[in-house]
Amino acid sequence: MRHQPTLDPRIRTVFRVAELREALAPARREGRTIGLVPTMGALHDGHLSLIERARAECDLVVASLFVNPAQFNERSDLERYPRRQERDAELAADAGARVLFAPSAEEVYPPGFATTVEVLGVTDRLEGVVRGSAHFRGVSTVVTKLLCMALPDVAYFGQKDAQQVVVIRRLVTDLNLPVRVEVCETVREADGLAMSSRNALLSPEERSRALALPAALRAASEHAADGERSAAGLLDAARAAMLSFEVEPEYLALVDPETLEPCDTLAGEALLAVAARIGQVRLIDNAVLRPAGASAPRPPLPGKAIA
Repeated sequence: MRHQPTLDPRIRTVFRVAELREALAPARREGRTIGLVPTMGALHDGHLSLIERARAECDLVVASLFVNPAQFNERSDLERYPRRQERDAELAADAGARVLFAPSAEEVYPPGFATTVEVLGVTDRLEGVVRGSAHFRGVSTVVTKLLCMALPDVAYFGQKDAQQVVVIRRLVTDLNLPVRVEVCETVREADGLAMSSRNALLSPEERSRALALPAALRAASEHAADGERSAAGLLDAARAAMLSFEVEPEYLALVDPETLEPCDTLAGEALLAVAARIGQVRLIDNAVLRPAGASAPRPPLPGKAIA
């Protein structure tokens, strides 16, 4: 896609790494904190909440807009992914970003590019099983590149992509990257569906069936609150909720939130992760479950809702 400069005077759009560094240089010289919000565009309230959080905590916010071809398994999925740079620039500016980095694929992966970043272990599960090792190599490589390009003090990611967050935290630690990773809670539609750029690809009928994912999380959360502690019991409740929408999960797992190893019982915090295809659209979601009586009570549907 050929990028065009934004007409919004509140935000500076740059396309090359040299331009990005030049745009951030004054803030860096002045010792101001820089926050980075990496996105693939088609911004929604979930992305905007990350930008708003960054603006509240940092002096200058840069949002990146790059549909990363290296993390797509299916070319059709890459081609269908929504792209709307001008609208994204306006929304990002409204939320508080002042620099928009929208590089081309050639800028990120120039001719002769031959380096990848791979995090082992936590990438072998959940999304790694379905999408293969190339997916997380693509994610890890592009995030590492974006962090090196922008050199932010803080980078912001959403909890909806829970496994991605685990991977990014690991690579930041292992590579000694000088950035703090902040994770913000999932933002949801009023009916509980986690906000995703892919939601726009759902037909009205598919949009209704997509509620199977938050229904699964709600069912498991309610069973945990009622005292259920076995993973089998919690997963059975979640699966039954999904099947009531005639949706079969691609995976449904209760795992340790740090290692992503399967849990047999809910002894402490555990991550309930789910993925499903609704028509041609693949959606993921998750929630943190805790045993009955544990601190930090959960709302009926985990996450922050936007009416």
